[in-house]
Amino acid sequence: MTSLTLNLPRKKQRMTLADKEVFLIANGDLRDTANKKCWPVQKAFESKLETALKEKFGYRIRRAHPVKEALEHGFISGQREGADVMASIDTKAPLIVLMTAWQYSHHLAPSLVHHQGPILLLANFDGTWPGLVGALCMAGTLNSLGRTHSRLWSENFDDDFFYAGLSSWLESGKIEHDTSYLKEITKAHPVMKTEAGSVGQQVGEFILNNKEIIGLFDMFCMGMINGVFPQASLTRIGLPVEALSQSALLFEMSRVTEEEREECLQFYIDHGMDFRFGTDGSTELVREQVLEQCAMMIAMARFTRRFGLTSVGVQYQQGLKDCCAASDFAEGAIGSSQRFPVKDENGNIINEGKPIPCVNEVDMGTAIPQTMMFRLLDSLGLSAETTLHDIRWGSEFEGTFYWDFEISGSVPFEHLKGGIAGAKGYRQPAMYFPKGGSSIGGQSKAGKFLWARAYYQGIDVHMHIGTGTAFELPQKEFQRRLDSTTREWPLMNCTLDGIDRDDLMAGHQSNHITVAYVPEENLKDVVQAFVAQSLTQNIRVHVAGGIEL
Repeated sequence: MTSLTLNLPRKKQRMTLADKEVFLIANGDLRDTANKKCWPVQKAFESKLETALKEKFGYRIRRAHPVKEALEHGFISGQREGADVMASIDTKAPLIVLMTAWQYSHHLAPSLVHHQGPILLLANFDGTWPGLVGALCMAGTLNSLGRTHSRLWSENFDDDFFYAGLSSWLESGKIEHDTSYLKEITKAHPVMKTEAGSVGQQVGEFILNNKEIIGLFDMFCMGMINGVFPQASLTRIGLPVEALSQSALLFEMSRVTEEEREECLQFYIDHGMDFRFGTDGSTELVREQVLEQCAMMIAMARFTRRFGLTSVGVQYQQGLKDCCAASDFAEGAIGSSQRFPVKDENGNIINEGKPIPCVNEVDMGTAIPQTMMFRLLDSLGLSAETTLHDIRWGSEFEGTFYWDFEISGSVPFEHLKGGIAGAKGYRQPAMYFPKGGSSIGGQSKAGKFLWARAYYQGIDVHMHIGTGTAFELPQKEFQRRLDSTTREWPLMNCTLDGIDRDDLMAGHQSNHITVAYVPEENLKDVVQAFVAQSLTQNIRVHVAGGIEL
């Protein structure tokens, strides 16, 4: 027999820690333009953490990877880099992943799964870039991969909550948070026998029997492993995916005539949207960018008719950003009932007077509740517009903690104060979107809403379901919050019923949350129906905040 010669690449020498040392990793964006912009905040919080560890606990930080001086930042900016860093450290060493900016979880998550030491996901609680959004995404990702970890968050790394959590992790390798705000509901619950529960069961059975197809243009975005569900999971709940290619979307956009593009843009101008046009497309919004977005919206709508889709989503952050204007205006516009009348190949208006749920960032964990909410609300004759938001930040105003939910560019016009006439079109930030494109900015309207988030464990789909209230805060306070986050984007100021800041940070399994406005007089019935619908569709349901069923 011929002998075999093995010649693997040389193993890396793993770094080990001295007594009372911890490794620090800084995970970042895929785009170095964003990493460079965000680096000063990360650097400042690394210094704050170093001080806290040394002065309070006698520990030292050991950075697991160097600052890249030539690139002017110290973030990991790719999966290969993340894998190499993790392969260079002791597999049993304690590890802090410090997040102050958006980060692509897939840079690290596959390697963190194999790390045997305790892992702490640590975030600054701030709206600027922000770390808490990235930390929630990484937490949801590790949960979906079955990797235990701890979470901790703080505004300045100097409060008692922060010190107590850090002390617990250093001593025991874990932090236990109270997540009792979540209660699992089963099919044995009395809600299934209510009138509203019967309605929900009928909607769930309709979906299982007929299927609601989710069309996704490429199925992985922003490093969100927690947003890519096993196909078996989606099949079990009656929500299969139609896998589409963004190259096909670009081709379909090329078939949209200049006349159709101009008519579409003029429709929104005539209805009062305030596009903030400039002349320099590299830094300002220009008409050509919005015309391209109109072509995208028209093309997306035509795909929904062609493939029989209930909802649709565009990957958008990578790939498309280098080819065309950002997808945000198209996503908000297609998700609105008051939509430019798009005609199919036979000249028929597509879904006239109804929203087409749009799945921002192709996150299946929001595609599920958005698609389900649409079918339920539409079948009840209620406004059926849905959106996701980032759990972006929050702070107190006049003694009440208000969350700042902020999607990265657009919401359906029905979610804004003033509707289309209340919407402002700003150029998407150049640090993310070199080709520009309009956002749908504005203040979210006041009202009650249903919220949800789906996630998976194994192939089981779980859903958190709760209620909340959006508020129109005074203009000065609203502007303060907008200026503290991303001023080009739409902002919802809200409270979540029965849930405080630390509850959500401790138990939520994503950076995203799905919302749909529901009239207060209908809210209890809709919640009951949605719970029953979810259970009927084989979803494990956890109601949040003690909502009454």
